[in-house]
Amino acid sequence: MAKKILVVEDSPMTRSLIISSLEEISDYTIIEAANGFQALRKLPEVSPDLVITDINMPDINGLEVVRFVKQNENFKHIPVIIVTTEGRDVDRERGLRLGADKYLIKPFEPDELQQVVRELLG
Repeated sequence: MAKKILVVEDSPMTRSLIISSLEEISDYTIIEAANGFQALRKLPEVSPDLVITDINMPDINGLEVVRFVKQNENFKHIPVIIVTTEGRDVDRERGLRLGADKYLIKPFEPDELQQVVRELLG
């Protein structure tokens, strides 16, 4: 059965880049969310195996998505990758402290994302 990845990104172009990077390496089922609010609504419906989220989004930001996933008994086992333009050490530390498993800085190389996804999903 294909692993499910929830991609949370408000930029359609970046979301498309992430999805095409993932489609190159495996038969993943990709679920898209254009913002944090959509992501939190879809989370219980789709029970993803991995969440990839941006930080800077309208409504509910990516850090709030990470916090929700990692503090919820039903979802805390799900690995989370933050993909963001926020490259300062303080931003990375905050994301990892909230429970993100990996933190990638945009722009990223597709093979970098692919390697991290393989690492987290086996």
